[in-house]
Amino acid sequence: MTDLSTALALLASAFLGTAVVIANVGLRYLDPARGALVSIPTTTAFFLLLAPFLFRGEGWNTTALVIFAVVGLIFPALVTFLNFASNRLTGPTVAGTISSTTPLFAVLGAILFLGESLSPAAAAGTAVIVLGVVALTARGAGPPRAWAAWVILLPLAGAAIRGGAQAAVKGGLALWPDPFVAVLVGYTVSSVMIFAGNRAFVPSTHASLDRRGVFWFMVVGICNGLGMLSMYAALNRGQVSVVSPLVATYPMFTLALSAMFLREERFSPRVLLGVVLTVAGVVVLARA
Repeated sequence: MTDLSTALALLASAFLGTAVVIANVGLRYLDPARGALVSIPTTTAFFLLLAPFLFRGEGWNTTALVIFAVVGLIFPALVTFLNFASNRLTGPTVAGTISSTTPLFAVLGAILFLGESLSPAAAAGTAVIVLGVVALTARGAGPPRAWAAWVILLPLAGAAIRGGAQAAVKGGLALWPDPFVAVLVGYTVSSVMIFAGNRAFVPSTHASLDRRGVFWFMVVGICNGLGMLSMYAALNRGQVSVVSPLVATYPMFTLALSAMFLREERFSPRVLLGVVLTVAGVVVLARA
């Protein structure tokens, strides 16, 4: 993988890790569903404004366009709901770290559908990540956590969808190598899905949107959008089995920002162990 691809993957990691922390701030003023109603359309509007400058229209491929659109049906719309909900229930560090299991699903998808191989080092990194998740979910001898064990399924489901989406987008980029088109189409479809599912997901209340929450989730939308564009650009140049683990290092940015700005975030020995194991697994995968 080229140095540029590596840099793009790490840039995506920084943007996504920042978005996790900012989303937790926004959740003080808006519920996850309303936050998604703000963040995803904000990202779409942001990319539409950039379209006159970044859209080239070269290499049009209808199959790739369909792939990008199908991905947009569930990602980032559904994943956004899952992420916001898990942030609120478990905190940004735990949610962000567990979500770093995305490479497990991305690599599996790449092996099954793109023909990428899994090296022994990659397999070892996968095993270490799983141990990290076990450390995060196990009940220690200290004070009980404030969330039930089943809550862990929320970020894991988000990781599975996100990993599968990465493999699918990589396949689409092989047909139409334009990361901007991929992210623009995906977010446009997700915005439609967000508004279509408005009645099902948004609590029925007559309360007006808190302007502070709207602001924070607009920032979340821009950060996520830039992160996704960077990741798709990296996928366009590198393999899923390498790019995905690099992007998954975003819990390190989440951890650092949470320690600096979210005073209520608790870093118990068990959580720190889970973070260390998970990130160590990501590093091994990145070196595979």
